[in-house]
This record gives sequence, C-alpha cells and structure tokens, in this order.
Amino acid sequence: MSRLLHRTDAPPVPVRELTALSADGSSLHVELHGPDDAPAVVLAHGWTCNTHFWAAQVRDLAVDHRVVVYDQRGHGRTPEPGPGGYSTRALADDLEAVLRATLAPGQKAVLGGHSMGGMTLMAAAGRAAVREHGAAVLLCSTGSSRLTAESLVLPMRAGALRTRLTAKILGAPAPLGPVTGMSKVILRYVTMGRGSSPERVDACARIVHACPRKARMAWGQVLGELDLEARLRELRLPTAVIAGTEDRLTPPVHARAVEAALPRSLGLTELTGMGHMTPVEAPEVVTAKLRELVAAYVTVDSAAQAVSEEEVA
Repeated sequence: MSRLLHRTDAPPVPVRELTALSADGSSLHVELHGPDDAPAVVLAHGWTCNTHFWAAQVRDLAVDHRVVVYDQRGHGRTPEPGPGGYSTRALADDLEAVLRATLAPGQKAVLGGHSMGGMTLMAAAGRAAVREHGAAVLLCSTGSSRLTAESLVLPMRAGALRTRLTAKILGAPAPLGPVTGMSKVILRYVTMGRGSSPERVDACARIVHACPRKARMAWGQVLGELDLEARLRELRLPTAVIAGTEDRLTPPVHARAVEAALPRSLGLTELTGMGHMTPVEAPEVVTAKLRELVAAYVTVDSAAQAVSEEEVA
C-alpha cells in the first residue's frame, strides 16, 4: 500500500471553500473548517507559507470552533494579485475581504497571525472590518519594523553591510528548488530552532519550497522596507504575543518591542529552543493560546464590552 495512504500530516479537508475578492479585485482562496455556529478563529499565514501551515491548529480547533484560513496573495491557491500588487496596504485589504466574506455582521473572532500574517493584523489594525469582527489577537513570531537590521540569519556583526545583505536575501530571485536533505538543513538553520523535530522541519520545508518564486521575491522586498510601528499602536484589541528564543528571522527583540507598544497587551510568551515557525514547532502552545483567547473574549457580553471600550478609547 502506498505510503501516502498512511500519512498523518495531510492537510485537513475544509468544510467549505470560497473565493474572497479584495479591494483591487484580487481573488483570495479561503477555507472554512468546523461547525458554522461555533466561536470563530481567523488565521493569517506568513511569508512563503500557505493554509497548510496552520494544519495542527485547524485539526484541534475545528472540533469545536469555526476556523477560517486563507492563502495570502501569490501564495498557495491564491493567484498573483491585481493592480494592488504587493504591499502592506494590500495585506490589510485582503484581510478585510476575508473577514467580510466569512463572518456575519457583528460576529466576533479571534484573529491570529504568524510572521507576515502578524504584520497583516498590524497593517489592518485601524480598518473597519477588524474593529467590527476582532475580539482578540495572537501575534506569533513577527515584528513591526527593522526586519533586515535586526535579523540574525547572517552570522555577522550588526551594521549596514549585514542589513544590505539580508535585504538581498529576502528579495532574492533564485528558485529554491526541490526539498533535499541539504535544503532542510538550511531551512532549519534559517527558520527553526534546535528543539524542532525532523518531521516538523520536513513539513515546513515542503510548504516553503512550494511558494511561487515571484511571490517570495516580491513579498521579501516589501518585508525589507517594513515599517508598521504607527499601525501597531492602532491595534486596540487584547493582544497576546508568542516568540521563539532561537528565531533568527524575527528575533525576540521584535516581540518585546511589539508587546511594549501594544495598547492592550496580554503579555509575551517566549518559547525556549523554538525558532521562527512557532505554530509548527510548538503547535500545542499556539493552539492553547488561541483557545484561551476565544474562551476569554468571544462571547456576546465580552464582544459588547469590547465595542463600548473601543468607543470610549
């Protein structure tokens, strides 16, 4: 019998799939998991990833939650974008489109984002759809600015040369090629920590190597110039932050700065031995935090309280 029939890491099968249209006409592939009437969680993946990145969270949460995942523009089953191209504004537009397409008017959800997905939530912080539908936020392994300056991917002294070289790596046009033993060693060094199992490294490698080269290059250039500090201060929802202590792409200095700037911080959790891919490297921790946020903030009374607090603010 084929090995594929024995695989336990196959992505969850959605209850429903749909296409959301962003402000510039770009189509976004969206998947819905779990019961219609369950409390909602909306998850945004990071650079070079796709909906499969959230497989562990979807499997657990979809038992008793409505889980929405989508492919960022140019990733997974979402095609290249329309005239809006690649920008933080486009990230915010796309999230708004997904929220409008999947949640009923006034329906609240916990919003989770990893890496560029966390930057998506920052970029959209002041948007009407986030104010209407957001109950609480989880930011995983992300930053708001200075990504190339603070990156530890290159084992060099901090300074202008390291910053320039890191920016070139982020926007490099070279194809990643097939997944091999060597490519997994490189990916583990760049994106994961010593505590990550070989199975999780393999899962991440297959996701990252599947990212189209054009999207990887274009978004890499956007990340190289990222500055969302002003937008971050507009994120007035209760927000928890998770980071890996061995994250080289967005080292813990970013998580600490984000947590300090949040208007309504719920604190920072640093995961010893984990790298940048925390939802895959430490799925139990990330899933438990999402459940905790849903239990605390996704109720009729708490949603009404959150709206009144925001109006006062």
